[in-house]
Amino acid sequence: MATLGVNIDHVATVRQARRTVEPDPVWAAALAELGGADVITVHLREDRRHIQDRDVRVLKQTVQVKLNFEMAAEPAITDFAIEILPQLATLVPEKRQEVTTEGGLDVVGNLDRVRRCVDRLHAAGVAVSLFIDPAENQIEATKGLGCAAVELHTGRYADAISAAAQAHELEQLLKAGRFARDCGLQLNLGHGLTYRNVQPVAAIPDAAELNIGHSIVARAIMVGFSQAVSEMKRLIVAAQCNAK
Repeated sequence: MATLGVNIDHVATVRQARRTVEPDPVWAAALAELGGADVITVHLREDRRHIQDRDVRVLKQTVQVKLNFEMAAEPAITDFAIEILPQLATLVPEKRQEVTTEGGLDVVGNLDRVRRCVDRLHAAGVAVSLFIDPAENQIEATKGLGCAAVELHTGRYADAISAAAQAHELEQLLKAGRFARDCGLQLNLGHGLTYRNVQPVAAIPDAAELNIGHSIVARAIMVGFSQAVSEMKRLIVAAQCNAK
């Protein structure tokens, strides 16, 4: 049964628009847990555009579910992760000019840099996942680094305009998911998932964790954070029950 990871980055985006103290992503995390979140996901970017160091430190002390720390494979961020010791660190690509993460981490093309980061995290006792495109060579490289999990980038599926294109991208996720499981990796998925498109992804066999942020935060503005998380959790559970 897939768990729901709630990404609270964009609560901090609203706060940082005015450089004030509210809304507080720490409060959002507590409300997300009340709504049924199984994981709290947070991305500390190098440019600190939304989540701040203080947020992660307080979250580590207060979150009662798993804390998934998204991060670039950079030495300074790795130092911070080792200080915080989250239950999971997910390495993601990061470009200063992008609005949100564009595509998966190229593990194959950056193997030495990623390996240095992964090895340091493992030495500190932190489990590691890599956020990658649904490609077998990237999954193999992730396995070769000794990572516990892989998170497949669902952006192309989420952005597909036609039903045929969406079906094609879903099939790519299914195939990559099977390959990841055959490699012994935990299968996580995320990026661009919404209340409208989440159920086919939630029904992927052995999907362990779905990470969803923007859609939940957008819904929470209208109905409140706990309700928004609860509604997403019900969709995921229903999809998995129907798939059995």
